[in-house]
Amino acid sequence: MLVECLIRFSTSQNIKMLPPKTQDELLARCQQLTGKTLGQVSAKLGWQTPVDLRRYKGWVGALIEEALGADAGNQAEPDFTQLAIELKTLPINRQGQPKESTYVCTVSMQQNGELNWHQSWLRRKLSHVLWIPIEADAEIPLAQRYIGQAILWKPSVEQEVVLQRDWESLMDRVVLGEQSEITAKEGDYLQIRPKAANSHIVAKGISEYGLEEKINPKGFYLRTSFTQQLLQQG
Repeated sequence: MLVECLIRFSTSQNIKMLPPKTQDELLARCQQLTGKTLGQVSAKLGWQTPVDLRRYKGWVGALIEEALGADAGNQAEPDFTQLAIELKTLPINRQGQPKESTYVCTVSMQQNGELNWHQSWLRRKLSHVLWIPIEADAEIPLAQRYIGQAILWKPSVEQEVVLQRDWESLMDRVVLGEQSEITAKEGDYLQIRPKAANSHIVAKGISEYGLEEKINPKGFYLRTSFTQQLLQQG
């Protein structure tokens, strides 16, 4: 769907931003976006803005990636590869609070127990994050939604302790073949939730008996209570 929206909502006159070479350059680009609407940024890049996101999930993130020069694409790398910085847009409501939990990465359902927190893709994704708050109230037309002040964040020692504890607890369940029993209520900062367009999409997993089974794809998400902390700190 992301590829489709890029094809269908771009024009032959797209402006292609080169990747930022320094953190200061990246933050300067963020400052230029602050206070702009999605429609303004879209027009500057030569994109068209869809009426809504029902058929174009991922359009906002793709727009911000393009505007800031993110270069990872589909590689298993942070969005800004030279800076090792991940980009996350953060939809917020009229009260300035996170509107929904934030997707981080998929959960591998075939872990053998050898991977640890310090080697995990999730930790790498969250080691240095550029958060971009964006208005997401359904009553505000997409083109008129404002972009907020960027927050460049690294987890504190205390935050990483909790993230690691959540990850280890949840991954223990995965390794033991208890994927289907995991609920979104588990975890203080992290939660595991289905990550698929519908329940008919399945991936390979390992059952509690060590046998291969089909299971709905899952993803790691950050709770809104956690991202609210980031907004308050920023």
